[in-house]
Amino acid sequence: MGTRITVVGGGSTYTPELVDGFVRRADRLPIDELVLLDTDPDRLDVVGGLAQRMLDRLDWTGRLQLTGDRDAALDGADFVLFQLRVGGQAARLVDETLPLRFGVIGQETTGAGGFAKAMRTVPVVLELAELVARRSAPDAWIVDFTNPVGIVTQALIDAGHRAIGLCNVGINLQRRMATLFEVEPERVELEHVGLNHLTWERAVRVDGIDRLPELLDEHAELFADEFRLPVDMIRTIGAIPSYYLRYYFLTRTVLEEQRAGHTRARDVMDIEARLLELYRDQSLAEKPALLDDRGGAFYSEAAAQLIASLHDGAGDVQIVDVRNDGAMPDLPASAVVEVPARIDRDGAHPLPLAPLAPEQRGLVQALKAYEDLTVAAARSGDRTLAVRALGANPLVGLEVARPLLEAILEADRKHLDRFAIA
Repeated sequence: MGTRITVVGGGSTYTPELVDGFVRRADRLPIDELVLLDTDPDRLDVVGGLAQRMLDRLDWTGRLQLTGDRDAALDGADFVLFQLRVGGQAARLVDETLPLRFGVIGQETTGAGGFAKAMRTVPVVLELAELVARRSAPDAWIVDFTNPVGIVTQALIDAGHRAIGLCNVGINLQRRMATLFEVEPERVELEHVGLNHLTWERAVRVDGIDRLPELLDEHAELFADEFRLPVDMIRTIGAIPSYYLRYYFLTRTVLEEQRAGHTRARDVMDIEARLLELYRDQSLAEKPALLDDRGGAFYSEAAAQLIASLHDGAGDVQIVDVRNDGAMPDLPASAVVEVPARIDRDGAHPLPLAPLAPEQRGLVQALKAYEDLTVAAARSGDRTLAVRALGANPLVGLEVARPLLEAILEADRKHLDRFAIA
């Protein structure tokens, strides 16, 4: 029997990636209905039009539904994928630029920018999740790709929802390693540990043999160039860090770069405008090459693979954001972590891991404290909790937390009006 999948934020330029991934897994994931839900009817019409042409070209027999009606979209859904951006790219631009006035990094998922995004996003996601609980299938899964993934997933799980978070960093590195070793991706297993956007690869096993020492010895320069980190730093770490660790390891360097005026938000605005123009072309029936520049490499692979395994109970190992349950001994069982997990119909079961190195542990525990405070602040609208959260963030600190919070609330009053006046 087929399934009903609803994509919240279906007007995203990422959606053609998803469509491609789902169709290529039709043998494992037969879909009767794919529902794209979005509050922007124009974007939904453009993106949905391309999605339909792609599906027609691939002789898909299911039904594609485009709607702005949340209730109708969520009714009977077996899987609900969140890929929304509250406030759009305009809010992202503020997240990337406002913190610079206070001498701290601006970024959409880490630091003060990630905090602002979480404040906007968590209440919306929790409201949607309550609708999923009431209207979707009794055992429906929420798959969250909405950033900041770790914080959003923590909020969902804390509230009792059946949710798994998903990021493309792990699968991107797995595919990168497979290309480097000239093997199929399935033969590469990463020991991926940490929190969303704060992870290290402590082992890279190819056919069960750890090749990390070889990688660090022979290819450290390659990773240094890719992640824009000094090569001696990578060798000192003794692991392959995610790109996002650059914000923590080279904070002053990144801050100076950002003060020079370049923002990723403006790049994405330009790319999205060009993508939507391409999507309007009625002769286009496949995802365009420009989509690779949007970011989110292998997003479709990660999302389709996860949902397929939740559907058929494959029992394969994937990197997801999930309740710790003792997998990482450095954090409480209730903490959401980003680790390898075995996926079946009952969900994601994290694999046990050795303790973190002391320097990793300190950073992870500090950031987890920030994430917990941020969830509490986002749910309550409590300014004191929000100041404590910003103060606990390793990229912010208490010195600027209160004035920075006031600036964030002033800049984004439309989405943050629930915070009481101090």
